[in-house]
Amino acid sequence: MIMMNQLKKEILNHQQNSIDFVRSLVNLSEKEWRTPIEEGKWSIAEIVAHFKPWDEFITNQRIPFLITNQSLPNSPNVDELNKESALFARKESKQTIINNFVKARTELYEATKEISDEWWEKTIIIKATTLSLYDYFNGLAQHDSHHSEQIKQYVEKNLN
Repeated sequence: MIMMNQLKKEILNHQQNSIDFVRSLVNLSEKEWRTPIEEGKWSIAEIVAHFKPWDEFITNQRIPFLITNQSLPNSPNVDELNKESALFARKESKQTIINNFVKARTELYEATKEISDEWWEKTIIIKATTLSLYDYFNGLAQHDSHHSEQIKQYVEKNLN
């Protein structure tokens, strides 16, 4: 049996766990789903919605280029993309937002799974930053985890 690169396996496990976590949010009330987690912060709906365009960007505009050493397309404007995602979240149903996330994250998972094991420790360059492919994906995972923790803390605080 062929063993998968442990770094790749760690990232794939994170991606699968994030899908499971977001699916579990379907049980939140509309109020919990739509109330900002703190003053001046996004709601859970907005947090979840902002993952979709970034997952699509990574799937379509990063992975194909990172594993061929081609120059990378420019990143979208972070503030603009996040603002558009938040606006989308305010008008779409919880189920639509969750389904969109699951679809985009599943596509990212499948694209990640296709990356050859030897790529995970290779060095890549994004703008002026040199890092390994694993470091790149681990940074994304840490960003997910930051938001997941915010959601968990909000839910725990407001359900008790």
